[in-house]
Amino acid sequence: MTRLQSDSTRRTLNRRKFLFSAAAGAFAAPRLSRGAETAKPSSAHPVVDTHLHCFAGKNDSRFPYHPKGPYQPEAPATPQHLLKCMDEAQIDYAIVVHPEPYQDDHRYLEYCLDVGKGRLKGTCLLFADRPGSLEKMPDLVKRLPIVAARVHAYAPDRLPPFGKPELRKFWELATEHHLAVQLHFEPRFAPGFEPLIKEFSETNVIIDHLGRPFPGTPEEHEVVLRWSRFKNTIMKLSAIPAPTAYPHRDIAPVIRRLVDAFGAERLIYGGGFGPETTGESYRAAIERTRSFITHLSKANQAKVLGGNAAVLFGFRAIAR
Repeated sequence: MTRLQSDSTRRTLNRRKFLFSAAAGAFAAPRLSRGAETAKPSSAHPVVDTHLHCFAGKNDSRFPYHPKGPYQPEAPATPQHLLKCMDEAQIDYAIVVHPEPYQDDHRYLEYCLDVGKGRLKGTCLLFADRPGSLEKMPDLVKRLPIVAARVHAYAPDRLPPFGKPELRKFWELATEHHLAVQLHFEPRFAPGFEPLIKEFSETNVIIDHLGRPFPGTPEEHEVVLRWSRFKNTIMKLSAIPAPTAYPHRDIAPVIRRLVDAFGAERLIYGGGFGPETTGESYRAAIERTRSFITHLSKANQAKVLGGNAAVLFGFRAIAR
């Protein structure tokens, strides 16, 4: 281990100690993401949506989509609409996941977080192999309540630089700035991340969308399931496919295995917001997710639907 690695590891150990307690209804010595020092979880856990996207829409010239963005939503999904839906659905806090249409231009995210006034935090999207992209991280985390840096690996022509120093540098910078690394990938690409999950064992790794079980084979998704042995991994119950969606497989057994493997203390909830969302539909999305975890105690269900995220991302608990 180099001196730089040793110093970085020592700083991480000192600042970001994280162990989820297995005791029902309690957290012990939680490992905190940036900004989480103020978290004071209570038995009345808040509800937190940890995965939504906001868009200004194609007609707002203040926030243009990036030329390299893989898609460009027509309709806006604004923070004002989000906050209204959150109030109606009794969702206390949310994480705005900076979406690909803006690439590493975070102006609209900054606007959203300003409108959110403490109820919203965000993720950033930076590219390890794009000149000048990673250099934006220090300023972003200084100015904005950023809690994670996201990486995509689902399109063969737009993969991160697996096995190269650039991707390790991405992980190292996220660690130094007290960010989680948030992974969105198809299971076939999961092995490329595993060496860094192991090396940076004190850095939170958030696995988006159940690890995308259906775009891959069951064997490929087993790699993701086995990541539960790494105590720094957190599974996100989001983008749960409907039974009518291709490939028409039952998602319930997959979720049950993930819940059993990761445990209630390492699961977080996300999803349900978009341009057409209402308070009623937003609440229905939460209850649909709850329907997959009814075998858990009420206290553990509350952890999954917000209590864990409140600690992880530094939101103060709200007594209901």
